[in-house]
Amino acid sequence: MAITDIAAYTHLKPADIERLGRDIDAIRRDVEDSLGEADNTYIRRTIRFQRLLDLASRLVIGASTTRFGWIAGTLGLAYAKSVENMEIGHNVSHGQWDWMNDPEIHSATWEWDMVAVSSQWMASHNYRHHVYTNVIGEDEDLGFGVMRVTSDQPWKPIYLLQPLQNLLLALLFEWGIALHEVDLRKNRSVQGKLLLKKIGRQTLKDYVVFPALSRGRWRRTLAANVVANLLRNLWTYVVIFCGHLPDATQKFDPDVLKGETKAEWYLRQMLGTANFKAGRLMAFSSGNLCYQIEHHLFPDLPSNRLAEIAVRVRALCEEYRLPYLTGSLAGQYLSALRVVHRLALPNPTPQRSARLKVAA
Repeated sequence: MAITDIAAYTHLKPADIERLGRDIDAIRRDVEDSLGEADNTYIRRTIRFQRLLDLASRLVIGASTTRFGWIAGTLGLAYAKSVENMEIGHNVSHGQWDWMNDPEIHSATWEWDMVAVSSQWMASHNYRHHVYTNVIGEDEDLGFGVMRVTSDQPWKPIYLLQPLQNLLLALLFEWGIALHEVDLRKNRSVQGKLLLKKIGRQTLKDYVVFPALSRGRWRRTLAANVVANLLRNLWTYVVIFCGHLPDATQKFDPDVLKGETKAEWYLRQMLGTANFKAGRLMAFSSGNLCYQIEHHLFPDLPSNRLAEIAVRVRALCEEYRLPYLTGSLAGQYLSALRVVHRLALPNPTPQRSARLKVAA
């Protein structure tokens, strides 16, 4: 059931919640005060690595004559696209590097390498999702507007197709992001024109220009670009689902927004998101969104600092006896899948629920 009173749910007194808020504010101050050349170097090296890998992968795809060369080039291109999408595009668009005052690495100017328009995504995601995280009827990212992810949402027959919708969303994730909260019925809207222009540019780049540059081997390049985009979509989908849909992530009634303090907002982020365990390589590959809890607490702090922040946030959870939702990548994803499939069906009737409890 959706939480209506965060203090009552956590058994924390208002004074304890405010003290928790001050402790989290202290983490932010410490990180902001320590930002400097090492962080600047990190993002510049990441961008340089991604661009070199993208170029090298395309050269391998175009120049190699073996199946192994095609596979290696395609996997390299898929990884380059994933890094650009998550560790660079997503995080730059959150303003994590705006403090550098570099117009080339700034949320106001960066345009990521997929069909979604960065400015449109920022308007919906950075505001509605991160401000109203998991609040039913307010967070448009909750189920991406097409799936039922809490029993508090009224069931409709269309939700029987939810497992199929989930599969399609995984395969076409960039398109789901691009179309989310864009009203295509308004053909002459600014949003619609920007989106169509971006779709045209991405389609031309991946499916016309690069294959044309391969000349007689255009089919090989076209297939590589299709597969690389597909793999990028699947990986992004898995990471996002693991951070938002595992069974233990909480949903909230709109009543929690009435008079919500900053400290209570922090608490809502901690209860509504989940991490997954990752080493340095997987953390980098996921855009450091394996630290989804910390990202939601500090969406505008550089992603390379989330690992150190996580140590302090976890300690606070232990101190205040709050859940710190984490687990293996596979475990979190399977938990999210259970939610998707279970909520495709109507809520159990009271009689059925009683029988299930007796059987258990």
